[in-house]
Amino acid sequence: MDKFKFIAEFELRSSPKVLFPYISTASGLEQWFAEKVMILPDQRFDFQWDGESHLARQTAHRLNKAVRYEFENGAGEDGNTSYVEMKLEVSDLTQSTYLRVVDYSDNKDEQELSSLWNGFIDSLKEIVGS
Repeated sequence: MDKFKFIAEFELRSSPKVLFPYISTASGLEQWFAEKVMILPDQRFDFQWDGESHLARQTAHRLNKAVRYEFENGAGEDGNTSYVEMKLEVSDLTQSTYLRVVDYSDNKDEQELSSLWNGFIDSLKEIVGS
């Protein structure tokens, strides 16, 4: 089954230093992204949504810049692995911080993914006061 790449950018009125822990740590992600997040050995995370466990490996980590989580059970028939990548970028022109999200998964419903991520980001904005 082919995967679908959903890409979105969200403006956040906060610095990358403030935002980065919310996208890179279990306690930060648990506040807005998943119901429960546990860190396991070897850069692995256990994300829980609706009581289901989803194991992922943190395959990229650039301080105050970006993280990427590749889901272990998300490999499709084509061998491509599902992942979520989050990058923080600051506009040189406006000095605004943007969170760029790439959600590569089996879910091909762009409207559903947009609604899902808008909800996540609304929660994150509420937490950081953006």
